[in-house]
Amino acid sequence: MRATKEVVRQKIIAARDLIKCHPLTPELAMELFTSKGMGVFHFSAAFIEWSESELSIVKRLCVQAYKNAWHLPRSTASALFIFPKTRAGQESTLPMAILTQELLLHAERCMRHEDVSKKIMLAGLSPTLDEWLCDSFVVLIEERETVEV
Repeated sequence: MRATKEVVRQKIIAARDLIKCHPLTPELAMELFTSKGMGVFHFSAAFIEWSESELSIVKRLCVQAYKNAWHLPRSTASALFIFPKTRAGQESTLPMAILTQELLLHAERCMRHEDVSKKIMLAGLSPTLDEWLCDSFVVLIEERETVEV
C-alpha cells in the first residue's frame, strides 16, 4: 500500500498548492481543499493502515493548506486550525477525525445485525465501558462527545 499512500500524499500536496494564491473566500478555499485533498484521504482511510508518522505528515500538509486558504504564512501557529469552533478554532478536517469517522461507521455497521461481528464488537467494547466507568454504550457515546468538546 506504499504506492497508494504516496498517491494520496501527492494529491493532498496538489490540492494544497491549488489554493496557494487563490481568489476565493477562505471558506470556499477550505471547502475546495477538503473536497479535493481530504476526499482522496477519506476514500483510502478505511483500506490502508496509516502509521503515526504518516498521519503526522498528512496532518502537517492539511494545516499548510488551511493556512494557504486564509493567506497566512506557514510560520503562523497551527492551533487555530486544530481547535474546535467552541474553543475559538476553525475545527478543520484533519486525518485523525476522518479515521475516527470511518471507525465509527464500521462499528455501526457491525452492530446493525445480530451476528458474529456484533458479538465480536461487543466483546471488544466491554473493556472500554469499564475503562471509562460507563454503564451503557449510550453513556459511553455521551462521554465521548463531551471529551471532543
